[in-house]
Amino acid sequence: MPLKITQSLNSCFNFQSLTQEQVDCYQTQGYLFLSQILTTKGLALFREQCLEAWDAEKRGNDDETSWLKKSLLINIHHQSSIVRDYYFWGPLVDVTEQLIGPNIKGVTSQLTFKMRGNTNPFAWHQDNGYGELNPYNAITTLTAMDDADEKNGCLWLIPKSHLEGQIPAGFDKKARSERKPIELQVDESRAIPMPMKAGDSLIFNCWMLHKSDGNYSSDRDRRILFLRYADADAVEVYNNNQPRLGRLLLGQTQFEQVRAFEQELE
Repeated sequence: MPLKITQSLNSCFNFQSLTQEQVDCYQTQGYLFLSQILTTKGLALFREQCLEAWDAEKRGNDDETSWLKKSLLINIHHQSSIVRDYYFWGPLVDVTEQLIGPNIKGVTSQLTFKMRGNTNPFAWHQDNGYGELNPYNAITTLTAMDDADEKNGCLWLIPKSHLEGQIPAGFDKKARSERKPIELQVDESRAIPMPMKAGDSLIFNCWMLHKSDGNYSSDRDRRILFLRYADADAVEVYNNNQPRLGRLLLGQTQFEQVRAFEQELE
């Protein structure tokens, strides 16, 4: 369990423990849906702080940056105290411990906003294609700040596709630095949409095949917080197996640089 469990956190987040049935479902299907993990207060704080950070950096940005880069704001936990609390001490840390094990670090935090009128799709991919981590048990979490459905760009995934393992995507360092998207060819007949209500969270395995279509709504944004967790000793395969830096949240790690990483953030 995270150590910093306070009344303030309890008023913003709904802490929960997975049942064995949920753990089994995650292992077999590759994903798990958690309803209303944010309270009404927590959701309001998310929207307030994340939108302030987003507007400061992204609103009115009409340069030649790609649409994909314009849709992402990385390290949002550096700018939002409620996101930092959620990322470091919130209910997803407990959930991740049940699915990965006792040694956990946070390895990614970013906003992924598909605003109304952004009709660009995000093609089929695995998150471990963009950042291959070993061991191969990293977990992606999406927490919705808006209701999301097929009209405004909800996620689609292919149940059990994580059982196929790592799919070579040819995503080299140059593609990573330029944020060029992966576009895998898949059997879409197996795909299902994952509509979400604001405050819900969807978690899935690093090998899960997923995509999102464009936001064709004229009056609804699709704003999501993307967090990724991994084993505390996870290394970057694409970077000569160097340790992936991330805040140590639970347990221990063999890497001193991980033990020290972002420990000043409270």
